Amino acid sequence: MRAIDTNVIVRFLTADDAGQAEAARRVIEAGDIVIATTVLLETEWVLRSGYGFSAQEIGTALEGLAGLPGVTVEDPPALAFALTGLARGMDFADALHLAKADGCSAFLSFDIKLAKAAKGHSSVPVMMP
Repeated sequence: MRAIDTNVIVRFLTADDAGQAEAARRVIEAGDIVIATTVLLETEWVLRSGYGFSAQEIGTALEGLAGLPGVTVEDPPALAFALTGLARGMDFADALHLAKADGCSAFLSFDIKLAKAAKGHSSVPVMMP
C-alpha cells in the first residue's frame, strides 16, 4: 500500500496544475492507495477554504475518490458518517470528530450548533462540559 498526501488528492480533484494532476491521476489509477483520515480532513478544508467547493461538491468528490478501485480509506464508516453529516449541514470536521468518538458515552463540546446538528444523527450525544 502507498499512502497519499492531501496535495495529491487536491491536484487529482482540481487539475489546477496540469503536470501534477496527471501525475496524481497515474498514481491513483495505479491503485494500492490508502488515504488516512487526517488527509481526508485536510482535503475537505483545502477544497472548501482554498477552492470554494460547496458541501455538495466536496461530498461528491470524496465519495467518488473513496469508491475508486484500488483506493482504500483508513476508516470507511467514519468517512461515511462524516459525508452524511456534511450532506445534512454539519461541518465535515465536526462530523468526523463525532464519528471517531463512536463508542463513547458523550462528546463534550461548547459548540451549540454541533450539538443541535448531531441530534438524531449520532448515537453519541454532544454535551456541554
